[in-house]
Amino acid sequence: MLDWRRIVKDEETFVKALESRGIDSTKAKETSQKIVEVSKKRSEALAKADQLKAERNQSSQSVSQMMKSGQKAEAQALIQKGKELGTEIERLEVAVTVVESEFTQILELIPNIPDVSVPLGKSEKDNPVVRTWGEPRKFAFVPRSHDVVGENLGLLDFDRAAKISGARFAFLRGGLAQLERALASFMLDLHRPKGYQEINPPYLVSAETMYGMGQFPKFKEDVFAVAGQDKYLIPTAEVPVTSLFRDEILPEEDLPLKFMAFSPCFRSEAGSYGRDTKGLIRQHQFHKVELVKFTSPETSLAELESMVADAELVLKKLEIPFRTIHLCTGDMGFNSRKTYDIEVWLPGSVVDADAKTPGCYREISSCSDCGDFQARRAQIRFKGKASKSTQYVHTLNGSGLAVGRTLVAVLENYQQEDGSVVVPEVLRPYMGGLDVIR
Repeated sequence: MLDWRRIVKDEETFVKALESRGIDSTKAKETSQKIVEVSKKRSEALAKADQLKAERNQSSQSVSQMMKSGQKAEAQALIQKGKELGTEIERLEVAVTVVESEFTQILELIPNIPDVSVPLGKSEKDNPVVRTWGEPRKFAFVPRSHDVVGENLGLLDFDRAAKISGARFAFLRGGLAQLERALASFMLDLHRPKGYQEINPPYLVSAETMYGMGQFPKFKEDVFAVAGQDKYLIPTAEVPVTSLFRDEILPEEDLPLKFMAFSPCFRSEAGSYGRDTKGLIRQHQFHKVELVKFTSPETSLAELESMVADAELVLKKLEIPFRTIHLCTGDMGFNSRKTYDIEVWLPGSVVDADAKTPGCYREISSCSDCGDFQARRAQIRFKGKASKSTQYVHTLNGSGLAVGRTLVAVLENYQQEDGSVVVPEVLRPYMGGLDVIR
């Protein structure tokens, strides 16, 4: 959630920021004007309440003097006036509460303001490539998509999963189930020396938790709810892990705090029907290793760069080509002020259904600096030893990596002409010595 004071102080910058995120100019200006109007109402109510409190205090002092001098009738009149002032003050304080709830209703639907370093753009077509790593393997045969590889091995089963759970689910068996678990363990072991503490979070959270992380009300249709309960399956471990310190004040010397979590993720994929209907790319249930940081405002952008490097390292160790892109203003997520996506090379897949030959880059990680946007909603603050006031922490999150999509990348990049899949060397210690899946 944004700070309305900053908006009122610089309306023009706020409007331009919303426009850069694809919000209609008229709508952006109307939103800004509404916030300014509500701020005036709040200021007027507070000023009036302060004035009445001063009058009441002065009246109380006069009552004491009158009682001492025997002016009881006059004192009683002032006492009555004091009661009336108290009633009016209470009314104004309620009015301030109502006005502040208006702020919340407006601000909870407004996306984060992009950092000045974010490139301007309208869609993913405007995202610049920051760097590429690795050379795509040259195949002596036409590489197959991961779903074909897995089904030919007899270890990836969509049909039986659909019979049990419906579309967008899968069974992994044998070597593929073992490979997915190996990937998760490898990622956690790789990130641990970087200072990330492993955490095993709850997979069900409350609506208040979803709200604090910016998931509600904007994305409520995208999550699975437990019928009749205030419980929701997590769309990512970011939600419970970033909520770890909700309503708390952290010591500044503890920052940055770094966590990692391996968890299932559940998404309804509302609005995605017709896209990626085959394979493991867009499932209702998948696994991910999530990275989360709590930092000071001064260090968050640098910590974002190091988080991206940590995620990239996974693919470097697996020796799978990738590219890193900087999301433009029109393509960033709701909570983010700056985001990098890592896209892995998939030699057997296509993005465009009309593509003549296979081979494309697909997102495997998204790393974001949310600034104080989530911390304001969840009331996560920090305070230095010499400081009298508190500040909001900055929160960062990123996939390190999406385990299911990394499995896809291994199947496609390490497939052999006979249909087998070579196990990447760094994963073999986690596979009981298995070096080829047949």
